[in-house]
Amino acid sequence: MVERKLPEVLVKWYDYSNWLLDRIDAFPKNQRFIFGQRMADLVLSILEILVEATYTREKAALLQQANRKMEVLRWLTRMAKDREIITPRQYEFSSERLLECGKMVGGWRKQVTDVSKTPVSGA
Repeated sequence: MVERKLPEVLVKWYDYSNWLLDRIDAFPKNQRFIFGQRMADLVLSILEILVEATYTREKAALLQQANRKMEVLRWLTRMAKDREIITPRQYEFSSERLLECGKMVGGWRKQVTDVSKTPVSGA
């Protein structure tokens, strides 16, 4: 059986998801079920999209969708910091991971788009 190498962004997003879900578990109860649930849903949705993009030929639309959801998560994370639900240090860590993964998704999307635009020579 041939083992498929997973995209680095998928592995990094999985690790970030675990970290963020741990933080959400520590949210105050009144914030966990309203605000935290949205963040948890987003982080898991992005993970699902990245897994799907790993195993399909139609990657570009999925990667665009992941990028949009990451942007929403950036704003929710910022709001969590402003509402003092997460610490400035946690916000900084989260922002760095979101930026890194966002760049990787953007690069992957560009690579997929460039490949699909490359003409195939017939002779």
